[in-house]
Amino acid sequence: MASSWRRTIGNLRSFVGNSMGGVRGGANLASWVVAGTLAYYLWVKPSQDLKREQEERAALAALDPNRYVEKRKPIPDPQETGLIYGNKNRSRKSEE
Repeated sequence: MASSWRRTIGNLRSFVGNSMGGVRGGANLASWVVAGTLAYYLWVKPSQDLKREQEERAALAALDPNRYVEKRKPIPDPQETGLIYGNKNRSRKSEE
């Protein structure tokens, strides 16, 4: 009975060790530091910078709404003779 829970604990430790790359000691710590640093500079820092930039734009817009220009994609105008077949000259016939 006592050996079953010890075996379970041992299996759990092996699973956790293998899931972290199977490296022990200083190399394991160094690899986690490198991975954490890369994750910070590739994901965390850019999202923080974007959030800070959006807050600055919002503050600028609140101060002077005439000076602030939002940079976004313009909405396209619907065309009379668009790519939809059978829609040609429909608006012209209704005007006559």
